[in-house]
Amino acid sequence: MKSKCERIAVIGAGSWGTALANRLAANGHQVLLWAHEQELVREINASHTNSLFLPGIPLQPQLVATYDLHEVIGGRGIILLVTPVQVMRGVLEQIASAIGGDTVIANASKGIELGTLQTVSQICSHLLPPETTGGYVVLSGPTFAREVAQELPSLIVAASRVLANARRVQAAFSSPRFRVYTNSDVIGVELGGAVKNVIAIAAGICDGLRFGHNARAALITRGLAEMNRLGGAMGAQPATFAGLAGMGDLVLTCTGDLSRNRTVGFKLGQGMQLADILGEMHMVAEGVKTAESVHQLALRLDVEMPIVEKTYQILHEGKPARKAVTELMGRDLKSE
Repeated sequence: MKSKCERIAVIGAGSWGTALANRLAANGHQVLLWAHEQELVREINASHTNSLFLPGIPLQPQLVATYDLHEVIGGRGIILLVTPVQVMRGVLEQIASAIGGDTVIANASKGIELGTLQTVSQICSHLLPPETTGGYVVLSGPTFAREVAQELPSLIVAASRVLANARRVQAAFSSPRFRVYTNSDVIGVELGGAVKNVIAIAAGICDGLRFGHNARAALITRGLAEMNRLGGAMGAQPATFAGLAGMGDLVLTCTGDLSRNRTVGFKLGQGMQLADILGEMHMVAEGVKTAESVHQLALRLDVEMPIVEKTYQILHEGKPARKAVTELMGRDLKSE
């Protein structure tokens, strides 16, 4: 069933934000995309391309971009947040007073804020009115931006405590090549999207060290166990981590060549320095900073997450990757 035409703001014109905005525009919605870079706004509007973040993908001619934050949210029924999580608070502080109480706030970024150790739903709840944040929707699942933009078959989850909002976002995005499921476990979907990026860096490290398929499969499995433990401590539903936003996204990000986080880990395993790796990248690998926030969150909640701990030590304390894996393998024996 075709959804009604929505007026939608998409805040963030990286690869994922652009792919999602393009999907919405293709579905016939009036979409305004906010980009920080003025030259990128001009390119999207004039050439219908985003050569910086999504090269080689033609965009819908009706997709319009702006670099005016207040213009992008004016009169919009749905606001989709797709900026890096570490700058999300600053963006929201600029627009919070202009967001109406009946606006649906949705988020497709993945991570946990440094310092506060908050998910995006928690950040929103501190900055936006409760009548807005009570119906917050999070989008997550095994989706690479480029494949979504190429209209390859993809599945994703829209989670909200208000089912009507989840269904509204579901209807806005759904197409024959983009299937959206609803869910009510907001915190579980958010944690799945955050933790999987950290585990993906660890998987990349194992691949870069040429530890083989056995090691990668074991790491993904034990990483899922860590995700479950943290989720349990924060009130998430175990079934969420067995679904698209948990296992599905974890497997994709740990094994897919398009994964920025896996790529960071792979190059670390090959011996490159983190600063050099990040200096080569145009896009953000959220897992680098999320490793620190998830590690701190695990310590705060007394949750055992050894893979996250070792990944954090490699990224932020300079521990040699091979030594970290050796320490993981040498931990006390126990039952699964």
